[in-house]
Amino acid sequence: MHWLFTGRLSIDELTVKIADLPQSLQGTKLVQLSDFHYDGLRLSEELLAQAIAATNEAEPDLIVLTGDYVTDDPTPIHQLALRLKHLQSRCGIYAVLGNHDIHYNHSQAEVTSALTRIGVHVLWNEIAHPLGQELPIVGLADYWSREFNPAPVMNQLYSGTPRIVLSHNPDTAKILEKWRVDLQLSGHTHGGHIVIPGIGPVVLYYKKLLKQLPKKLRRWVPFLLGDCSKVVRYWEWAKGFHQVSHNQLYVNRGLGTYRPGRLFCPPEVTVITLIS
Repeated sequence: MHWLFTGRLSIDELTVKIADLPQSLQGTKLVQLSDFHYDGLRLSEELLAQAIAATNEAEPDLIVLTGDYVTDDPTPIHQLALRLKHLQSRCGIYAVLGNHDIHYNHSQAEVTSALTRIGVHVLWNEIAHPLGQELPIVGLADYWSREFNPAPVMNQLYSGTPRIVLSHNPDTAKILEKWRVDLQLSGHTHGGHIVIPGIGPVVLYYKKLLKQLPKKLRRWVPFLLGDCSKVVRYWEWAKGFHQVSHNQLYVNRGLGTYRPGRLFCPPEVTVITLIS
């Protein structure tokens, strides 16, 4: 999609406090990429190249990918993988899948296989320790899959151990309130696509706005036509950093863009520094 409809790539930097973070991990740098929707339409090669270059320039300790690499057809994952193989980090690349990555019965296996071949560790209800035993990385199955069941995974961890959770859909933050989650990294919402500065995503108000429009005009506002509650329930968590009960959540705006485009909601590479 043309940059006029997507906006320029934004490199968003934030510092996140992690209780009980070991001194050896003080200053650990993560880079999060999400929602590529690499299908020849929703993500330009230029923007993807910029995102990869920005990621490597940050010199991260760990790269995390939070789903939706393709849109529906999983075939483009093979071309995307050829580009993602240029990503560089000290402790590797860890990923979870999104709802679009499991669209067809064969999608999950094909997407997982393509990413695995380039050295990406795809987590599906699994725990990994790329940063050491003192800070596990939990990767959950997609919320809309039949296998989303965080309890058996989360209950493996001692309550005193800090952890980072990768979960494509930010709605899962509500369910994960039952456990300690020092930082949940999600995507899925694309930030709401259209944002009113100082107010938030238009989608928070779309039902009221839609009712005020004449019926003849409604079909010209495609963003407002669907039932956005089917995408995500907690649109207040559509982008950025949030405190959810005692847990912390960050939602990446993603790289791919759907019609009608983005407004004050540019595609994002997130650079996260962990401190105690």
